[in-house]
Amino acid sequence: MSALFSTDLLDRVRERLATADGDPTPATVAAAIRSESGGVLGDTDLLAALRVLQTELTGAGPLEALLAQPGVTDVLVTAPDAVWVDRGAGLERVDVTFADEAAVRRLAQRLALSAGRRLDDAQPWVDGRLPAAGGGDLGVRLHAVLAPVAQAGTCLSLRVLRQATQGFDDLAASGALPGDARSLLERIVRARLAFLVTGGTGAGKTTMLAALLGRVDPGERIVCVEDAAELAPAHPHVVRLVARVANVEGVGAVTVRDLVRQSLRMRPDRIVVGEVRGAEVVDLLTALNTGHDGGAGTVHANSPRELPARLEALAALGGLDRAALHSQLAAAVQVVLHVERDTSGRRRLAEIAVLRRDPAGTVEVVPAWTFGGGVHAAGKVLQDMLLRRDES
Repeated sequence: MSALFSTDLLDRVRERLATADGDPTPATVAAAIRSESGGVLGDTDLLAALRVLQTELTGAGPLEALLAQPGVTDVLVTAPDAVWVDRGAGLERVDVTFADEAAVRRLAQRLALSAGRRLDDAQPWVDGRLPAAGGGDLGVRLHAVLAPVAQAGTCLSLRVLRQATQGFDDLAASGALPGDARSLLERIVRARLAFLVTGGTGAGKTTMLAALLGRVDPGERIVCVEDAAELAPAHPHVVRLVARVANVEGVGAVTVRDLVRQSLRMRPDRIVVGEVRGAEVVDLLTALNTGHDGGAGTVHANSPRELPARLEALAALGGLDRAALHSQLAAAVQVVLHVERDTSGRRRLAEIAVLRRDPAGTVEVVPAWTFGGGVHAAGKVLQDMLLRRDES
């Protein structure tokens, strides 16, 4: 490759393309290269420059092929030469690299722009959502932090969004649902007990929730409220409401809390919140306490015992104090399902728990069934709840 094909040339081409109207096409990129090189590049160097710039300027650049791979859930960049992926069995380093820190920064800023967000020194982090391209059928969730806030260099986190469509049979076949737990879960859904699915990041909370909703009576109307449309249960009557972030001017936001309130006016048999992570917990608990049995949602928590404290923090955002939260929670939710990854990275149902109040009125989460441990003492409490519902 000749000295005419240089970093300086590529920088000049980038500047020219940045001021051009519309998205760059192969023809416009090639024309910009010829113009900035004075027309002296040979065919070999022209094609090399075109390949570098097309990779950089389209899709997710050098990460695009990773996002398109089946089974990939996350792609993470922590340095120009440190790219990691999660294929469902934990993080693994891959041999994809960037030329330098500036290349990672350019990609992060371009992706932020594609998501309609701002990312620069004055606003050095961004959350956004990219449209589906080569990745998930629902697009890609973007998070980025620029240097020097990210001290080692720009950090980029891409989560591939795919609809949760797995059913009970699929989960059982994968080993995620032992037979005794499966029958318990089917009874919980049939009895219209309200439940929350807990777990860490990537543990399979949404997948479990979708599988359970697929067991709801076909005659019931389910209204699902989500931050990103991931739930796709195998059920004939699902209404899906999806939140919207504000635009670059800071207007036009539609929050999950707004949509939970709207769902109450849509004649729901069950109200479901894809992920409870803010003040909407107040409205969800209110809905579950006003005749909407069988509601559900997911909550990020590393163990079922952490759930009350986690909900306390979220409820405080909505102006609900600790005592009121525990009172509402005890009346609204009956069951907690906890999912996790085992040591090999496979997802599984780890625990079925029930909620009870101690003498001080505080809600405790008590195991009724655990993976490998079977039914616990609180299993009788769950059985009694199911029997009462069966008789009513």
